[in-house]
Amino acid sequence: MARLSARQRGYSTAWDKARAGFLRDHPWCAICLKAGRYTQATVVDHIKPHRGDQSLFWDRSNWQALDATCHSSAKQKAEKSGKPVRVTGVDGWPID
Repeated sequence: MARLSARQRGYSTAWDKARAGFLRDHPWCAICLKAGRYTQATVVDHIKPHRGDQSLFWDRSNWQALDATCHSSAKQKAEKSGKPVRVTGVDGWPID
């Protein structure tokens, strides 16, 4: 089955506006911050994948600001594996 387009998955103009406001209020990548780094966030990530559930999609407590690298690598790997993201500090030791 082909993947639905972003618009078909709920990423509408309303999402674009909500995303912009969230990134304005949360400018730093949440994963990088836990590791003691300041990296500008460019993606609003759903912490728990919404899988089409609109109330989870719009639940701001389920959102986190990430940079593209963290979203594309660590977060996506964790979602696919079902395991949590392990964050390390600048010293290389796990934070959690």
